[in-house]
Amino acid sequence: MDVRIISQADMAAPEILPTDLGEVGLLSARSPAKTTANEDCAVVIPTPGGVVLAVADGLGGMRAGEAASSRVVEDIAVGVRAAVAEGGEIRAAILNGLETANRTIVEMAIGAATTVVVAEIQGETVRPYHVGDSVILLVGQRGRIKFQSISHSPVGYAVESGLLDEAEAMHHHDRHLVSNIIGSPSMRIEIGPTLPFAEHDTLLLASDGLADNLHTQEIIDSIKSGPLERAVARLAEWSRRRMLTPEAGQPSHPDDLTFIAYRRRKVAVTA
Repeated sequence: MDVRIISQADMAAPEILPTDLGEVGLLSARSPAKTTANEDCAVVIPTPGGVVLAVADGLGGMRAGEAASSRVVEDIAVGVRAAVAEGGEIRAAILNGLETANRTIVEMAIGAATTVVVAEIQGETVRPYHVGDSVILLVGQRGRIKFQSISHSPVGYAVESGLLDEAEAMHHHDRHLVSNIIGSPSMRIEIGPTLPFAEHDTLLLASDGLADNLHTQEIIDSIKSGPLERAVARLAEWSRRRMLTPEAGQPSHPDDLTFIAYRRRKVAVTA
């Protein structure tokens, strides 16, 4: 599989892509409430024995959000491809790509910005990286959360500290304030731990168009088991229904929607 960059897309349905160790389901679609470009961007980068995944969410309402999200995934892709070709370290390539994109976007001086989530998968491990409020979620096939990123936002920190519960956070008036972005001189990269990635685990990276319309348990129920194609179709359909048909007491926030779901499969062992 070649590097796949999804930029300014309006996909009608998720795509399924095979990789050496599993399969990827991805969707990127413009908000149903707007006619301007989708400001999200995603990339799938194969590596020897693994894959690097990234989703960037250009900040809506700011100038050139789509340019910022495209810039960061392209810089990650360039760095990772160079590391693969030269035998370099994937982790360093990801960090350099994020820092290069941040410098470039800051130097544009037009207020462009984006959030980003990245996953480095190598064999039976995964390492997450993120800047901002996009989502990384790793779940087992019985629905147990093995990792969940903490949103770099006042509301995200309040949830993590126990000051707000998830239901309150979904409807909080400051939910969309982000305290850490690509496109800021004070940008910081949060590097997560190297995590075991078991057979049949599902890894999800998503823009906040998903988390603003589905509760965490609803997302888990959609992706935890069953064929990946069916799981991502369910996730896409449920999110769009919430955006288009508000229900009393349920979240509904039309927005660009981009996600990548990765499911490990059993690898045959030869004697």
